[in-house]
Amino acid sequence: MNKKTPTSSVSIPKRFITHFFTRKSSALLIWLSAIIGILAGAMSALFDHGIIWISELRLQLIASFGDSDIPLWIVAIPISSFMAGLAFYLTHRFAPEAGGSGIPEIEGAMEGMRPVRWKRVIPVKFFGGLLALGSGMALGREGPSVQMGGNIGRMISDIFKVDQADAQALLAAGAAGGLAAAFNAPLAGIMFVIEEMRSQFNYSLTSTKSVFMSAVMATIVMRFMSGQDAVISVTHYSHPDLLSLWLYLLLGFCFGVIGLFFNKLLLAAQDMYLFIHKNKRWRFVSVGLFLGAVFGALSVLEPQLAYSGLELIPEIAGGHYLSGALMIIFLFRIVTTLASFGSGAPGGVFAPTLALGTLFGMLFGLACHALFPELVTEPGRFAIAGMGGLFAASVRAPITGILLVIEMTSNYEMILPLIVTCLGATMVAQTLGGRPIYTQLLERTMRISMRQKRQEQARKAMVHLERNQR
Repeated sequence: MNKKTPTSSVSIPKRFITHFFTRKSSALLIWLSAIIGILAGAMSALFDHGIIWISELRLQLIASFGDSDIPLWIVAIPISSFMAGLAFYLTHRFAPEAGGSGIPEIEGAMEGMRPVRWKRVIPVKFFGGLLALGSGMALGREGPSVQMGGNIGRMISDIFKVDQADAQALLAAGAAGGLAAAFNAPLAGIMFVIEEMRSQFNYSLTSTKSVFMSAVMATIVMRFMSGQDAVISVTHYSHPDLLSLWLYLLLGFCFGVIGLFFNKLLLAAQDMYLFIHKNKRWRFVSVGLFLGAVFGALSVLEPQLAYSGLELIPEIAGGHYLSGALMIIFLFRIVTTLASFGSGAPGGVFAPTLALGTLFGMLFGLACHALFPELVTEPGRFAIAGMGGLFAASVRAPITGILLVIEMTSNYEMILPLIVTCLGATMVAQTLGGRPIYTQLLERTMRISMRQKRQEQARKAMVHLERNQR
C-alpha cells in the first residue's frame, strides 16, 4: 500500500496535464488564443510604428532636397514609385493572396475555400504593406493587421496540431485580435468576427471565448506599445437634440445609396486593373510604379488626397474646411481610394471608407446647420455619425461600425445617432439589393482562381498533346 501511494499522487497531476494539453481541451484553446492575441497585437503595433517610421523617412529624404531648384513633388516621384513597385513585386512574386485587404482571404479560409500560407503571407503582408502605405497610397492598415492576425492564428494551429474546428476558431481569434489592435478597439474586433464573418464562424462557447481572449490580449499589447489614447482625437459631443434624430436617419438613407455605388465602383476598379495587367508580373509591377509616382506627388502637393485618411478626420470634424473644399476632397478621395485599393496593393479599405464617411457626414451637417440652425448647432456630430454610416452600408456590419467609431473617438454619447445612421444605411443598402463588399470580393477571388485553374489545366493538356504528337 505504501509503495502505491507515491504512484497515485504523481498520476493525478499527470492525468490533469495530459487532459489539459489534449487537442480537445477548451482550456488549451483559450490559452492558445491568448498567445495569438499577444502576437497579433505586437505585430500590429510594429506594423503601425513601421508605417510611421518609413513615412517619416521618405518625407525626410524628400525634404533633404529642399535647397535645390528641383520641386519637392518631383523628388517624391521616384522615391514613392520605387517603394510601391517593390511592394507590388513582393506581393505578386511570393504571395499573391497578400494583395488587397486580406479580409476576404480570411473569410475564404474559414470556409475551407482558400489556403493559408502563413510562412509567405506574414512577411509579404508586413513588408509589402509598409512599402505601399509608406509611399502615400490611400490605403488602411487594418486589412493587413486582420490578415496577419488570422495567419498567426493558423501558425499556432499548425504548431500545436489542433483539429479543423479548433483551427477555424483560432483563425477567427487572430483576425479579431488584428482588427482590435489596428484600431485600439477590442469590442469592434470581437463584433467584426461575430457579425461580418457570421456565415463562416462556427459559433460555440469555446470559439467565442477564444475570440474575446485574443481581442483583449491584442489590445493590451497594442496599448502597452503605443499608448492608451483613442486612435482619433476629436471633440467629445454631448447627446444631440432628440428632435434632430430624423436627420441622422436621413443621413443613413443617403449612405445606403452611396455605399451601394461605392461597392460597385470598387469591384469595377479591380476589374479594370485586371484587364490592364492580366496577372502578368511586369505589368502588375508597372501599375505599382505608376501609382507610387502619382501618390508620391500627391503626398507633397495635396496630402489630403493621399494616405489612409485617418489623420484627416480630426480636421474635418473640427470644422477646418468649408463645404466647397469638403465636396472637392470627398470626390477626389473616392478616386484615390478606388485607384489604391482596386490595384491589388497590400492595404485595406477600412480607414479610407471611414474618412469618406466623415467627409460626407460633415457636408450633410453643414447643410442641416444652414437649414435648421436652432436644431443643428454642431455639424461635427454628423461627421462622427458619418464615419459609421458608409462603413455600415458598404461592409453591412452596422454594430461593428457603431462600436468602431465609439472606441476610436471615445464619443460614447453619440451612440444613439450612430445607431440611427447605421440602421438607416443598412436598411437602404439591403433594400436596393446591395451585398457586403467582402462577400463580393471573396466571390470575385474564387471566380478568378477557378478561371486560372482551368486555363492552367488547358495549357498542360495542350503541352501533353503536343508531346504525344511528336
